[in-house]
Amino acid sequence: MKRTNIKYYAMLHALLLLFSMGGIFSKLAAHETFLSLRWMLLYGGLLAIMAVYAIFWQQILRHIPLSSAYVCRSVTIIWGMLWGILFFEEHLTAANLIGGGLVLAGVLLVVTGNRTS
Repeated sequence: MKRTNIKYYAMLHALLLLFSMGGIFSKLAAHETFLSLRWMLLYGGLLAIMAVYAIFWQQILRHIPLSSAYVCRSVTIIWGMLWGILFFEEHLTAANLIGGGLVLAGVLLVVTGNRTS
């Protein structure tokens, strides 16, 4: 993998980390009264995350093949597991860990196997 590709994949994964944080905002907002100030702030944060994500996703696709970038989106599952543990006191099961490992293995296979450019 070329050095420039590594830079764009790092940027992609930072963007996916931000994207996964949208789940935190939406889950917190779901527990609030509809149209309350807290609900509006949480959903406003979610919309801001989605806007930033949409803009930068398009820019990253100029440098990374769509097939690789889209497969990398699956790492948000792993981030979601982490956010569940940190913010919502959820617990991981063996199946969660196996699934997360399979996601990582799949991403690595696709990204390292895509030797175009």
